Amino acid sequence: MTNETRPPFRADHVGSLLRPQELLDARAKAKSGEISAEQYRAVQERCVREVVARQENLGLNVATDGEFFRDWWHVDFLAGFDGVEAFAGKAMVGFQGTEQPLALHVTGKVKRTKPVFVDHFKFTRSVAKVTPKITIPAPAMLYHRVGREAISEQAYPDLDELWTDVTQAYREEIRDLYAAGCRYLQIDDVSFAYLCDTNYRETFRKRGEDPDQLLRTYAQAINRAIAERPKDMAVAVHTCRGNFVSTWAASGGYEPVAETLFNDVNVDGYFLEFDSDRAGGFEPLRHVPKGKKIVLGLVTTKTPQMEAMDMLKRRIDEAAKYVDPGFLCVSPQCGFSSTHHGNKISMDDQWRKLELVVNTAQKMFG
Repeated sequence: MTNETRPPFRADHVGSLLRPQELLDARAKAKSGEISAEQYRAVQERCVREVVARQENLGLNVATDGEFFRDWWHVDFLAGFDGVEAFAGKAMVGFQGTEQPLALHVTGKVKRTKPVFVDHFKFTRSVAKVTPKITIPAPAMLYHRVGREAISEQAYPDLDELWTDVTQAYREEIRDLYAAGCRYLQIDDVSFAYLCDTNYRETFRKRGEDPDQLLRTYAQAINRAIAERPKDMAVAVHTCRGNFVSTWAASGGYEPVAETLFNDVNVDGYFLEFDSDRAGGFEPLRHVPKGKKIVLGLVTTKTPQMEAMDMLKRRIDEAAKYVDPGFLCVSPQCGFSSTHHGNKISMDDQWRKLELVVNTAQKMFG
């Protein structure tokens, strides 16, 4: 594949999309027992078919399932492993002025005894004419929010054993995704952006951990998870400062993590949040090595206000001072619906913003 045909693409998006009302209603009925799991799956598939076609009609070269087959961007995947359970409770990492997302607890040895998202990908691939992308949370998301308290000491007296088991489970899932035809995988790892926040870094120290060592551990976990991926599978990492019902959790530019993130994580590209002052400037991009793509998350998914294309073009030009413009792409800063709740924007807002991404990429990159 050439630079232009290997993902990430010039116009791309992070993955999740607002759930249509039909899907939300079916979810509620499935939870209450009014419809069967099979009936709910039929609605999910119909909605995925429609949303894939909508992405293609916009001119995107990539399509996702909108994460319509899951409730939470991270919980559904990680809870698909044996030994992992989701729970509601106060976590160390919290969002501004809203309820807290579910947290995860390792209650036993982590194993992958069945495929997790492989069927999701197979269906998306079956209905997509463009490149289908699957998104999965990073291994760090099993540990980052709560820390050692969330890991059973009986199952894992030594945390090194946890990372060994978790990354093995990832390798098995990625192997099956590849066999199902996946050539574009995105790993969502918000821990990198949280480690840019001085307040969170201090909180990590108070819980007895070195933020810089956490950074290295999380980077190594991704490398171990994708260690067996074939050369024709493109892998990107997405990081942001929180995106739960249009709220956020962290602030700070990328400087504290840039050198490790861009040089030590063995992926093809990075989706980076750059839609607000909380993300800092483009200067940390000077650490990006030649050949890696940077997807500039310049269009916000948090509010309905439309960005001006001239502003987006100007910001791309600013980023090009640090990264070869041949390796720059543009996208929203995060998904539109990281959880089933969705952000506080309308369907029309969502599609207009994605159309803006496509049009901006065409103007800037041809």
